Amino acid sequence: QVQFVESGGGLVQPGGSLRLSCAASGFTFGTYSMAWLRQAPGKQREWVASITRDGIIIYTDSAKGRFIISRDNAKNALYLQMNSLKPEDTAVYYCNRLPVGPNWGQGTQVTVSS
Repeated sequence: QVQFVESGGGLVQPGGSLRLSCAASGFTFGTYSMAWLRQAPGKQREWVASITRDGIIIYTDSAKGRFIISRDNAKNALYLQMNSLKPEDTAVYYCNRLPVGPNWGQGTQVTVSS
């Protein structure tokens, strides 16, 4: 069964940093592109960043220059280093494989507030 367990969120002041982690299981992690998505209160879930199995990376415009996505295929793990956080980054963050499937983790809450 495909499963994702996200962790690393928390409360941080504007300008701060957080590193999110995602533990994936139930599929051959190294053969899939992976992505981080987020859902802010009252908004639809949106894509943030993705990384192919070969390490090709793309970011949404709001994440460029601030976030860094990475993966460790040996550990079936996906990461998101988030720097220079802004209040508008407040959301629940999820990881998923691409194409996005029906299985979702519980997400990890990121709150950026002073």
